[in-house]
Amino acid sequence: MGLKQILVNQVRKPNGKLGRLIVSGMNKGHAKLAKWGISHFSIEPNYYILDIGCGGGGNIKYFAKTVTDGKIFGIDYSETAVDISMKVNKKYIEIGTVEIYQGSVSSLPFKDNYFNLVTGFETSYFWPDLIKDLQEIYRILRPNGHLILTNEGYICNNEKKRRTAENWSKLGHFPIHTPNEYREFLKEAGYSNIQIFENYEKGWITVIGMKKH
Repeated sequence: MGLKQILVNQVRKPNGKLGRLIVSGMNKGHAKLAKWGISHFSIEPNYYILDIGCGGGGNIKYFAKTVTDGKIFGIDYSETAVDISMKVNKKYIEIGTVEIYQGSVSSLPFKDNYFNLVTGFETSYFWPDLIKDLQEIYRILRPNGHLILTNEGYICNNEKKRRTAENWSKLGHFPIHTPNEYREFLKEAGYSNIQIFENYEKGWITVIGMKKH
């Protein structure tokens, strides 16, 4: 197995010593992407937020600094990621602002109509059934709640970035999509007021959908 294949497998589900290094690196490596994605949305201090595929917990920590009267949750199906996320957010967990769980996007351990915002950064590539998983997220969103998906790899008009994304997609056996495909996926799953933002220079995409009453 080549180095790139090993890395793709670890990004999909980090484990062991290499997995710990990769998860820790995600906080720095994905910070600018995540900040750009969130810049398209206004977060209120009383929000209840879930970050799916929370990785190294950097985004949870970022949210916890803004959300002073709500609560932040993280979930990841990698035990390694959960462990590191909990260490990164130790002080927020101790004061009750943050909770982090091991689990799957396909069966979220939360009640209906609970969250104002659900986020997924560089994670939806790996979801087992995208439409059903989007519907599972829809279930736990409050009316007028939002989902934000931000990815570095998609089928974009920047040829160099598109080729790079396609190469990683083939190597990791995961799909990448066009902006219009993202729009149709969210519509099929029941979302409305869908917005799509692209950073052509970097090859980044953010997709936002809302749950109506």
